[in-house]
Amino acid sequence: MGKPKALKEWASAVKALEDGTQIFIMRKGGIVEETKDFQVESADFFLYPTYEHQRKELLKEAYRGVIDESLIGWSAEDTRVTISSFARMVEDIEVSDQEQLNKLYPYHIWTENFTEERLKWKRKNPLHIMLLRVYNLEQPLQIPIEQAYIGCKSWIELEADIPEESSLVPVLSNEEFAAMVAEIKHTLA
Repeated sequence: MGKPKALKEWASAVKALEDGTQIFIMRKGGIVEETKDFQVESADFFLYPTYEHQRKELLKEAYRGVIDESLIGWSAEDTRVTISSFARMVEDIEVSDQEQLNKLYPYHIWTENFTEERLKWKRKNPLHIMLLRVYNLEQPLQIPIEQAYIGCKSWIELEADIPEESSLVPVLSNEEFAAMVAEIKHTLA
C-alpha cells in the first residue's frame, strides 16, 4: 500500500465539507500538476487545509467569517498541520457550461464570480465537480509540514503514520448524503 494521499483545499472549504454545508469541491488543476491538468489521483484521500491563499471576496458573504475562524492560531511559521477529515469521492461530474454551474450555486460556499473564473480558466477543460462522502477523524492528525507539501499542487502524499479507518465518523447520515447527491444530480440533469 502506497502513502496516503491528501487533497489540498482552502481551510474554509474544508470546514464547509466537515460540517456538511457542501458535499463537493471544484477543480480544474493545481498550477504545477504533473500533466498541467487536474487528475483524480485517488478516490480516497485526506483533506489538507491550506490557509495562505484564502480570499474573502471569493466566498458568499455568510461564509466569509469562516476564513477568520480558520486563521485563529494559524501562522505561516507553523511546522505542523492538523488534518481532521477524510473523503471518499463518490462521483466526478464534469461541467463545461456556465448555466450548469449556476444551478449549483445554492450548494456551495463560493461566489458566482469565483465559480465563473474557475470554469473559464483553461476554457477547453471541463470543471470537475467531485462529490465527496466526508468523514471526520475521531482523533485529528497533527503531522509535520514537509517541504513536499508546499506549493500550488492539488495532491500530496502524506509522510505520516495514519490510524485505522475505524476512527472515521461520517459527517452526514447515509440518508442525508444520498438525498443531497440526488438533489445535486437532479439539479444538473
